[in-house]
Amino acid sequence: MLSKLIVKFAFFLDGLDSYQKSKKFLFNLLQNPDYPYKRYLDILMIFLILTSVGILIYGVRNPLPEWMDIYDIYVVSIFFLTEYLLRFWVYNDFHKAIIKEYNQSEFLLKRFSLWVPIKTVLKGKLEYITSLTAIIDLLAILPAYRPLRILRIFVLFRVFKLLRYTKSIKQFVEVLADKKFELFTLLLLLLFIVMTAGIALYVFEDKQNENIGTLFDAFYWALVTISSVGYGDISPVTQQGRAVSMLIILSGIAMIAFVTSVIVSAFSEKLDELKENRVVDNINKQDDFIIICGYGQMTKVFLEQEQELGSAYIIIEKDKERVDMATKDGYNAIHEDASKHEVFNRFNIDYANITLLCLTNSDIENIYITLNAKSVSKNIRVIARATDASMEKKFKLAGVDHVLIPNKVTNMMLLISINQPVVYSGIHSILMGRDVAHIDELRVSERSRLIGKEVREINFKLYKILLIGIERGSHSEFIFNPKADRVIEEGDTLVMMGQKISVEYFKESSS
Repeated sequence: MLSKLIVKFAFFLDGLDSYQKSKKFLFNLLQNPDYPYKRYLDILMIFLILTSVGILIYGVRNPLPEWMDIYDIYVVSIFFLTEYLLRFWVYNDFHKAIIKEYNQSEFLLKRFSLWVPIKTVLKGKLEYITSLTAIIDLLAILPAYRPLRILRIFVLFRVFKLLRYTKSIKQFVEVLADKKFELFTLLLLLLFIVMTAGIALYVFEDKQNENIGTLFDAFYWALVTISSVGYGDISPVTQQGRAVSMLIILSGIAMIAFVTSVIVSAFSEKLDELKENRVVDNINKQDDFIIICGYGQMTKVFLEQEQELGSAYIIIEKDKERVDMATKDGYNAIHEDASKHEVFNRFNIDYANITLLCLTNSDIENIYITLNAKSVSKNIRVIARATDASMEKKFKLAGVDHVLIPNKVTNMMLLISINQPVVYSGIHSILMGRDVAHIDELRVSERSRLIGKEVREINFKLYKILLIGIERGSHSEFIFNPKADRVIEEGDTLVMMGQKISVEYFKESSS
């Protein structure tokens, strides 16, 4: 009976839209680095950490005012406790585990066991509790318990919480973590040298050096010497002890050189990745941006009109030499394979309008990139290059919104330039963005003043522009030179030609 009630409640929670949205919002706020509102939480937590540490420092020699105590106990600590509990809650879903086990039981016609999802969820919760970040979060809460004053020292763990909210520090730790094997090996070597030198000095200097009374003193001297600090409070007095000092000094120089080379090599290996992450982060701050796959001649020609884009852009190229070339040319480029699923997950797909340009030289690669992008989000607008007109149908089946066939356009322009040179000159001037004319489009949004108006009611002559045609969004049809009684609808796209300043003025007036 209890199991049935729990299963019903699990299905109730799964169907409760407000519960799902709340948990998703909190998960993104706490865990998703690409969520736009997460940075506000990070700033708040950094402020709370720094102020609480400041209060600890101030309270060492000064009596704390009452408001500082209240702030430290009831504001900072409650925030940290709430954060800890929320992270514990969103780490996994109990009701989803129950539903999964129940559906499997129904499918396999076996008895439903409530213990299986409970064990799964508890295992996940235990993984979170025992993780290093969760332990730091818990220790950061303890200073709020004032009866034990010794717990105040745990406020220092709040400094470690900065690792979660400060990206630069986190990246530094990740770089060192990638070299943990090398650093761990050097640490073992350091301990071996310190222990060997300490024991040797203790044997040689026993009863002859008044500053070395215990083995710990010898270890202390060895560590201070090998680190090149050299306080001078302990110095060997025997010839054998001085020989050990010479060897340990040389070992210390070698150790410092090794550690430095390991860290420098780690950062040099990660430098490109860190730069690319910064480029991606800057792009994700935009509401509209363009992803260009492939850095070839078409991309170069396209980016020459960079000022006309009106949107941020980023180039994805799997050839490292081409990436370096694009970076040298002053463009934003990253070294990735756009046909891989995880690449598009780096971008702010859910909160931005994205246009994808597939401009590689391979039709197969462009199709793979399109399929990959559409599998991540159907809302990504894809424009792809095809080498042949016979590939257009395949591109459309893959989900490409617009297919570019450069050879077809080139042949058509070549034919016009031969048979109609004046027409070619005019088209060329328009396409090159000269002052002769400017072709642009206007998508009619739900707030546009044009909705419900007939073409004759819009005084295009007043704005000194020419209406070429209308693409009806609901039917995906282009109406050339529409009739005067044609009614403008929401979702329509107006294609216009005129001076750039006239087109921009018309857009502002109609919005």
